Amino acid sequence: MKTKKNNLSILFSFCLIVLSFSCRNNTKEITENKENKNISIQKITPKKNISSEFKKYWYSGTAEVSSYQLSQARYGEMREGKAVLIYVTEPFLADKQVKADKNHPDNIPILKLNATKKYHTGIYPYSIMTSSFYSVHDNKHATKISFSAQEWCGHVYAQLNNKAEDFKVISHSYFENEADQNFTISKETLENELWNKLRIDPSSLPIGNINIIPSLEFIRLSHKELKAYKAIATQKKEGKYNHYSIYYPEAERTLTIKYTNHFPYTIEGWQETFTSGYGNHKKELTTSAKRIKTINSPYWSKNGNKDLYLRDSLGL
Repeated sequence: MKTKKNNLSILFSFCLIVLSFSCRNNTKEITENKENKNISIQKITPKKNISSEFKKYWYSGTAEVSSYQLSQARYGEMREGKAVLIYVTEPFLADKQVKADKNHPDNIPILKLNATKKYHTGIYPYSIMTSSFYSVHDNKHATKISFSAQEWCGHVYAQLNNKAEDFKVISHSYFENEADQNFTISKETLENELWNKLRIDPSSLPIGNINIIPSLEFIRLSHKELKAYKAIATQKKEGKYNHYSIYYPEAERTLTIKYTNHFPYTIEGWQETFTSGYGNHKKELTTSAKRIKTINSPYWSKNGNKDLYLRDSLGL
């Protein structure tokens, strides 16, 4: 009996040793996998160095404000108006994904673009604004995109946040089929982020056959599904300008951005060809914008009546 107990004791001790060794190996394997995964992510999304030229221009305490003469296709007709692109750098909170009020190690340095359009459709006006927040390190998707449009029929709003494994989207509209939406979509290149990416490093713009999520403006105003569409992206040089084009076969739309091929890669204008209007007014038209003037200014402090002359200088 005693011998049997001893044998059981020896067997139990042996099992504990094997289990302990196995657990240590599993823990080590899990740790190594996590480390390898982190290394893999870092290799895929390395932070690009910010050049002294970039810092001198974009961290001067001012914003770049460019005005454009706009010819906008809407409801099968061309409308005249004005567009403004406001680029500025600012610290961004990683968790809340809003502008940071204080310095913090986790803040994301971003290049923000506020793009506005104003034009009239007959008796009533359109006011549109899209905001794109993109890391200056050019190593990930935009942190956030937001869009709003106001006109006399009502207003629509959409916001895309870069969180977790997918993009999180919320959208509100006065249209029944687009009322209040809250959903996620797989991460793909965002058309909106390309306007920021171009200003940081146009050589990093995607070229060839790729999937792109069209701009929130196009999606909302054309009432199309917000998803990635197959696209063909090309870039060509003409003198001192580059032309970056995106063609969407399914959406029957082409966007071409014209910009100077030297720093700071100023956007001279753009063209957007698509089917505009409904029923008998449906036709292919081309929206176009041509730069009027660019100023660098801390516009947020230019809010007095004495500063109205700056709008005149921009042709607004």
